[in-house]
Amino acid sequence: MAGNDTRTLTFFDGQWAEGNPGLIGPRSHAMWLGSTVFDGARWFDGLAPDLELHCQRINRSAVALGLEATVPAEEIVRLTKEGLGRFDGKTAVYIRPMYWAEDGGYMGVPAEPTSTRFCLCLYESPMISPAGFSLSVSPFRRPTPETMPTLAKAGCLYPNSGRAILEARSRGFDNALMRDMLGNVVETATSNVFYAKDGVVYTPAPNGCFLNGITRQRVIALLRADGVEVREMNVTANDFLAADEIFSTGNHSKVVPVTKFEDHSFQPGPLYHRSRELYWAFAKEFGRIDV
Repeated sequence: MAGNDTRTLTFFDGQWAEGNPGLIGPRSHAMWLGSTVFDGARWFDGLAPDLELHCQRINRSAVALGLEATVPAEEIVRLTKEGLGRFDGKTAVYIRPMYWAEDGGYMGVPAEPTSTRFCLCLYESPMISPAGFSLSVSPFRRPTPETMPTLAKAGCLYPNSGRAILEARSRGFDNALMRDMLGNVVETATSNVFYAKDGVVYTPAPNGCFLNGITRQRVIALLRADGVEVREMNVTANDFLAADEIFSTGNHSKVVPVTKFEDHSFQPGPLYHRSRELYWAFAKEFGRIDV
């Protein structure tokens, strides 16, 4: 993602501000105990596919982390459109609603729900080229629902993904393939993952250890409507090594191919191309918004 050097517009406390305002102080619960949730949507070519679903999910994430969902999803959509109207549309924009806690409850540890704050951050972030990326199995695992708030898109989950990426990059790979505590593949460190074998598409079954992504769900539905068999099931790293093609889905980059997994090279295959074509056709038909 782009850093803080791109055009940024942030809504908080009833007003819009340019740039990256300081909203969290050293006494804020979120600063030292990590009570943050966020979501991400995209605006490109006048399109914001599944914007409403992303705005609904941020509110579910807030509740899952013990916060209050203080802004209705439809109001987040309205604010997003209002803010996007201040951009020229020449560069894609990342849409990030966020909640966090200012105060703690018992002994300061749990978030105090009534102290929940909200902001909406919009910033220019170009869509990346679908050139593909390389993957390696990470030694780090995704936590279970018993150990972390895995059903929330919570900031506290991402240091684990960050260290997985850093470890993979130290060995010459772009990203990490993550497993659950039983050894089943669940996702990459940044996105949901699929592979194809003999014309069938496979993807890890949601098991509570990773987010069942909005773009993931959309691509599965589009492929099935197109007559492609998609199987959600327990899969292993060996299944990916034996694949004909591998690709990933996520909000930031939508649908992109994996070009190398461990020592195996892959070409972007027909089911990856079909998935990307179907997603873009869906976005153009249903994702246009007025700003």
